[in-house]
Amino acid sequence: MTSPTVPPPARVALVTGGNRGLGRAVAEGLAADGLAVGLLVRDTARAAPVADAIRATGGTVAVAAADVTVYPEVVAAVAVLEAALGPADLLVNNAGVIDPVEVPVWEADPDDWWRVVEVDLRGPFHCVRAVVPGMLARGGGRVVDLSSGAGAEDRAIYSAYCAAKAGLMRVGGNLHLAGADRGLRAFEISPGTVRTDMTAAMAMHADRTEWTEPADLVALVAAAARGDLDAWSGCFLRAGLDTPGTLAAAAHDGRGRYARTLGIHAYGPGDPVGR
Repeated sequence: MTSPTVPPPARVALVTGGNRGLGRAVAEGLAADGLAVGLLVRDTARAAPVADAIRATGGTVAVAAADVTVYPEVVAAVAVLEAALGPADLLVNNAGVIDPVEVPVWEADPDDWWRVVEVDLRGPFHCVRAVVPGMLARGGGRVVDLSSGAGAEDRAIYSAYCAAKAGLMRVGGNLHLAGADRGLRAFEISPGTVRTDMTAAMAMHADRTEWTEPADLVALVAAAARGDLDAWSGCFLRAGLDTPGTLAAAAHDGRGRYARTLGIHAYGPGDPVGR
C-alpha cells in the first residue's frame, strides 16, 4: 500500500479579499514568511496599499480582480495570478460578508440572505474549483477556509452566515477525505473575534472589550502553509485558543480530531444517529 502524498511547504499563496482586515493581515504575514502572494480582490485599486507594503519589505505580490461569486471571473483571476507568481500551492478563502441585520431567519430579506450564502459558500467553492485541480495535478497543496464557530452552533440571528459557514466546513471535510491521498490538505480556521469593520458593525459585539489578535490567526495560517498542521487536515481550528504549539502537542490524540469535526452527538450508546 502506497503512503499518502505529502505536499512540500507552500511557496505561492492566493488570498481572496486580501485588500483589508483579516485578508490583509494574512497576506502580509504570508509574504513575511517568504511566500509569493496573489491578492484576488474585487477592486485592484483598493489592494494597491497592501501590494506596496509587501513589496516595500522585499516580498513578491500580484493582484487580480474578481467577484468570487462569478466563476469565470475567478478562473480568469487565478490564471493572471499564477502567470505572475507560479502555480498556487496554498489557497486562503478569506472573502466573506455577514447578514446586514440581526434578525431571525423568517424576517431576513431573501436577496440579502442569499447574497451572504453566495459570497461565503459559493465563492470559496468557485476558488476551490479553479485552483485545486491544478494543485492535485502537481502533487497536492493546501486550502485554508476562514471559518467560524457560528457554523457549528445554532443561533437566533445571522442565519445566512451560520448556514454558509456550516456548509463551508462540509466542503473542507470533503477536500480532506477526497484529496488526502493525493497530497491535498484542508483546514477550517476561525479567526476568533477580531476587531474589524465587519465585527464593529455587529450589535452583538457592541460591548465587547476582549478581542482576538490578528497575529494569532496569521500564525495558524502560516503554520498550515509550512505543513506544520497537516495532522489537523479536515478539522476546525480556532485562533486565540489553538496555537501551532498546542496543536503539535495534541496532534496524535485521536479524540482531538474527533472533537474538531462537525457532526451529530449520540444521546446514548444505542443511538444510531450520533457518532
